[in-house]
Amino acid sequence: MNKLIESKILRTAFFALVMGASIGGCATVEGAGEDIESAGDAIEDAADDAS
Repeated sequence: MNKLIESKILRTAFFALVMGASIGGCATVEGAGEDIESAGDAIEDAADDAS
């Protein structure tokens, strides 16, 4: 296979891998943010009930 074509294929595969990992990371961070928000709401509700 031509070195130039081989290099382009390798770069494209690497780019796709990095983009896939980035998208997966965003979903994970979003989920963690929702969990933290939920915990904050529970603490706020408990504080309202105590006062």
